[in-house]
Amino acid sequence: MGLPSLQDIIAAIATPPGRGAVGIVRVSGAGSLELIQKLWRGKDPTRLPGGRFTFGKVCDPQSGEVLDEALLLVFRAPHSYTGQDSAELQTHGSPAVLRRVLQVLFQHGARPAQPGEFTLRAYLNGRMDLAQAEAVLSLVEAESEAARRQALRGLSAGLSRKIGALSEELFNLLAHIQAWLDYPEEGVEPVEVAARLEPVLTEVRSLLATAPAGRIASKGARVALVGAPNAGKSSLLNALLGYERAIVTPIPGTTRDYLEAPMEIGGVPVVAVDTAGIRQTEDLVEKSGVERALRIAQEADLVLYLADQSQPKPPPPPLPWARTLRVATKADLPPVWQDEAFLPVSSHTGAGLEALRQEVHRRLLGEAPEGELWISNERHVEALQRAEVHLQAALEAPLDLAGLSIEMALEALSEILGKNVSEEVIERVFRNFCVGK
Repeated sequence: MGLPSLQDIIAAIATPPGRGAVGIVRVSGAGSLELIQKLWRGKDPTRLPGGRFTFGKVCDPQSGEVLDEALLLVFRAPHSYTGQDSAELQTHGSPAVLRRVLQVLFQHGARPAQPGEFTLRAYLNGRMDLAQAEAVLSLVEAESEAARRQALRGLSAGLSRKIGALSEELFNLLAHIQAWLDYPEEGVEPVEVAARLEPVLTEVRSLLATAPAGRIASKGARVALVGAPNAGKSSLLNALLGYERAIVTPIPGTTRDYLEAPMEIGGVPVVAVDTAGIRQTEDLVEKSGVERALRIAQEADLVLYLADQSQPKPPPPPLPWARTLRVATKADLPPVWQDEAFLPVSSHTGAGLEALRQEVHRRLLGEAPEGELWISNERHVEALQRAEVHLQAALEAPLDLAGLSIEMALEALSEILGKNVSEEVIERVFRNFCVGK
């Protein structure tokens, strides 16, 4: 299909669908301020400096009909978001008003913006690289504190600076190797490749090591609550949520199917899944629930295996123990057994709940440093993995062949920033954006 033209004036509603106090229509492109001038009754937008608000009325140039009173905010090239002359009309948030303003703009020279086209223009005009553009989408879609923090680090060029520094080191090394190969008579000394490459490879691997935490911070995690009937799974779910979501009774087998509930633990989005109690049973419905509970546990990012310490210790079920946190429930009652491998918790008194939250948070995010950038984008993960392979190959190759692998690693890293990428990759990145961004 190809990338859209940068020469057109584009317009779109930038606020979410539905009614609100304020609605925003965004316009960008060469000649956009002259277009706004046709609709505007107030100070001349073509004479306003960038970043200046003014109050006036939006009108239909043909009929003279006043569409709404509004604020106009002007942005000047090349310092605007898109790198072009741009403007925002801030009207009342009625869908009818916004549609009418947009219709008049289309009638007088603008065209509808494609999804993400404002940010696409920012990328194509050099206002941000592709990694920053992807961080814009991540920030718009962030539903948790962890996702917001990570997206903001990407938007602030945290990843871009790291990739830029690694690329510069590889480029300098490649230039030295090339000079050694091309001009041996000039006395160019052979470079110690390992000493220069190993720090770069270590940094690439460090970035890749944050990918599991980055994925969970961005997309969220599924945590399965598993255990025997009456182990306290539903009670613990309600305690973690802070309200009654699951039915709690002393009758074994109350939960026959699974129950999902979203929450945040330490800023990380989590979907907790309360499952049927695991035991041997001839009841076909309950048996199906047990099988489903074990399947959910196998697919979960983390399993909380609950065992009631006020009752005889049950035999352990077949669980993915590497991803399982053992919890001893009903810690407010006299214990029949004790095991240091189990974290004691009382849903009734709240004892141990904060320690459980902290341990769940630690298990989900691993050892990824809280204050640093995490890799959460699959495209970035794939590029870093290719760079790692090529860097390892360069370390193992003789000096006269190492340059080719270093060059391929450089290409992989440059793709993260959007250098030398195909139009197909660019289109794939921006098709997930909303129309007004």
